[in-house]
Amino acid sequence: MQPSRTIARKSLDDLSAFALVARTRSFTRAAADLGVSNSMLSYTIKRLEERLGIVLLRRTSRSVAPTEAGEHLLRTLEPALAAIDDTLSGLRQERDSVSGTLRITATRQAYEAAVRPVLPRFCAAYPDATVEVIVDFGLRDIVADGFDAGIRLGEKLQKDMVARRIGPDLRMAVVASPAYLERYPAPGIPEDLSQHRCINYRMVTAHTLYAWEFERDGRELRVSLEGPLTFNDPGMMLDAAAEGLGVAYVLEHEAASLLASGRLVRLLEDWTPPFPGFFLYYPSRKQVSPVLSAFLKLFREPL
Repeated sequence: MQPSRTIARKSLDDLSAFALVARTRSFTRAAADLGVSNSMLSYTIKRLEERLGIVLLRRTSRSVAPTEAGEHLLRTLEPALAAIDDTLSGLRQERDSVSGTLRITATRQAYEAAVRPVLPRFCAAYPDATVEVIVDFGLRDIVADGFDAGIRLGEKLQKDMVARRIGPDLRMAVVASPAYLERYPAPGIPEDLSQHRCINYRMVTAHTLYAWEFERDGRELRVSLEGPLTFNDPGMMLDAAAEGLGVAYVLEHEAASLLASGRLVRLLEDWTPPFPGFFLYYPSRKQVSPVLSAFLKLFREPL
């Protein structure tokens, strides 16, 4: 890095102080505006001059005025500082203008994985905004139903939607309890699941059971299975599996705590590769509201 750039980056506050003194021709007035003492302001200017190796201000007991070098610096500084002030004002105005309600439709899994982690930052940054999350498991017509956006897996999105990926890859997990596996031998391939008591997931809006999907070495399988239990909530499926009532097929991260504690055992892991995770989708880039735009920005920022 060039020394001059290092000096400039370290000296922005000092340069602002110098510009104020040079414009007002008064340490006393500038110190009052900055809320610091005369001695502190004098030290700041001296430190800047030493860093630059140039005298910027001529001082007498009665007056202060910029030197020729100081005048040159002031002419450069004033438009730059004004531009910075304008930008900061614009950012503050943008922040203040983010208000109203953001309505999102999401599955429970999408809410937990994508929305919940960013809500504290959003609420802190935009106190005048309101977020309304409607949890459901079917696909919604977000325009007809009055939603600003939806969050679903990429494979479930409508083709005419603008979609932005907002999460990492996901994996499915086939799980059962140790007690269940004492009664039934662990499956070696997906077809073996037909001999097991499988816990199914009901897709209510589609009026069908979810087919379990597997892939290995380029071979893809969709297996429709029968079993004694069917739910439309993954949490209930996990509870039933942990109680030894059958084998469940759920998102990996949802089963993580039960797998770590040993209450569940993972099966057929090499048949469940990663796949693209959740996407936030909305109708048109041309119609993005300030509150939705602010929400989208959170997914470009590190947690």
